[in-house]
Amino acid sequence: MDHFTYRDGLLNAEEVPIPLIAESVGTPFYVYSTATLERHYRVFEEALEGTDHLIAYSLKANGNLAVVATLARLGAGADVVSGGELARALAAGVPADRIVFSGVGKTSDEMREALRVGIRQFNVESEPELEALDQVARAMGKRAAVTIRVNPDVDAQTHEKISTGKAENKFGVPISRARQVYAHAGALEGIDIVGVDVHIGSQLTDLAPYESAFTKVAELTELLRADGHDIRRLDLGGGLGIPYQRSNAAPPLPFDYGALIKRTVGHLDCEIQIEPGRLIAGNAGLLVSSVIYRKEGEGRDFLVIDAAMNDLIRPAMYDAWHDIVPVREPGSDQPVAPVDVVGPVCETGDTFARTRDLPLMEAGDLLAFRSAGAYGAVMSSEYNSRPLIPEVLVNGAEFAVIRERPTYAEMLARDTVPQWLHRP
Repeated sequence: MDHFTYRDGLLNAEEVPIPLIAESVGTPFYVYSTATLERHYRVFEEALEGTDHLIAYSLKANGNLAVVATLARLGAGADVVSGGELARALAAGVPADRIVFSGVGKTSDEMREALRVGIRQFNVESEPELEALDQVARAMGKRAAVTIRVNPDVDAQTHEKISTGKAENKFGVPISRARQVYAHAGALEGIDIVGVDVHIGSQLTDLAPYESAFTKVAELTELLRADGHDIRRLDLGGGLGIPYQRSNAAPPLPFDYGALIKRTVGHLDCEIQIEPGRLIAGNAGLLVSSVIYRKEGEGRDFLVIDAAMNDLIRPAMYDAWHDIVPVREPGSDQPVAPVDVVGPVCETGDTFARTRDLPLMEAGDLLAFRSAGAYGAVMSSEYNSRPLIPEVLVNGAEFAVIRERPTYAEMLARDTVPQWLHRP
C-alpha cells in the first residue's frame, strides 16, 4: 500500500498534486510519502508484537536524513554498512545503542568510531574481521558486542546480484564452521559474543528460504549455548520483497513473516532483530520525470525522458521492473500503445522499459516510476555530468525539498585542477 493516488485527474503524493512539486523543483525528482514510511514501519512492529525485538531500518535502501529521522521518531534503530551510514544514522537521531554495523569490509577506522559512539553491536562476517575488531577494542579498553554472521547455504530464489546466503556468496562464515569461529571469538578479550546473525538476500517473494535459514539458526543457537556461549540476540536480517509489478502476485506480508519468526525461533527466548529496508521505503517513493521527445523508430517508438540511468540504475543493473504511470490520469477508454521508455545518457543500457503499454504521451507530459523509494536516489550518480536530482518529502498537504539539485557550478567546484595546468 502507498499514498500515491489520483485525485481530480492528477497523481497526488498524499494531499499534494505531483505537478505542483514539479513546478516548484523541476524534473526529474524523487518524492517520498511520510504516511507510507510510517505505515510500513508500524506493520513490522505489529508483526513482531509479543516478542522482545528491535527493527533496525537498513539505511542502504534510502539514507536521506529526513527519511531516517521520520523512522527514528517512531523508535526505529538502524542497520549501517559504512562509517558514512553510521554518521547519517546518528545525525538523523537514531540512538547509538540502537545501531547495528553490518558489512564484509569494515575498516579499523570505522570500527574505532563505532566503538567510540557506543553502537549496539557489530555483525562480524569473517575471522580476520573478528581479529581486527578485537585489536581495536582492546586498544580502546573496550569490549565489542558481536553477532557472527553465518552463511546457511540457502538459495533465496532472488536475483543473483542480491542473493547473499549461498555458499558461493561473499557474506558470512560457513554455518558448518560456525562453532569453531565462535570458539575463536570466545577466546578474544576484546569480543563480547551476544548472538547470531543471518541474512540470505534481498527482494525475497517466498517465505520458504527464510524458514530453512531460520531453522538452521535455531539449531545452531542450541549448539552454541551447549558450548557455553550466551546467545541472547538473533539478528535475522531483512530482504522481504515488494510488489514492483502490480499485476504479479503480492509477496508475503510482514504479518506472515513475523509468524514465521515466532514459529522457528520464538522458543529460544532471544531478542529478535530484523533489518528491513526495501519494504519500508520502496513503495514510499516515486521518481517523477518529464517527456522530452516522442521518437519514432524502426518498428518501435520511444519516449525520451529527462530521467536517466544515473538517477535510477535498477533497470540497467538488475533488469528491474518499475510500473510507469502518467501523472495525468488517463481515461478508461484512452488507447495505449507499446513504447520504449529511455533516458538521455549515451548508452543503450539507459532504458527503463521496453515495449511498455502506455497512453499517448508528448513532450512536457509528466510520468512517474512507482516503487522507487528504495535503491533509487541512494544509488544515483553524476554520470554524464548530470547533477544529482532533488528529493522531496511530503507530509499531508505539506512538502519540503530534503536534498537540493546542485548547480553545475557546485558540481564542478568539487574538482580541482592541479597548479601545473595553470602554467603557461
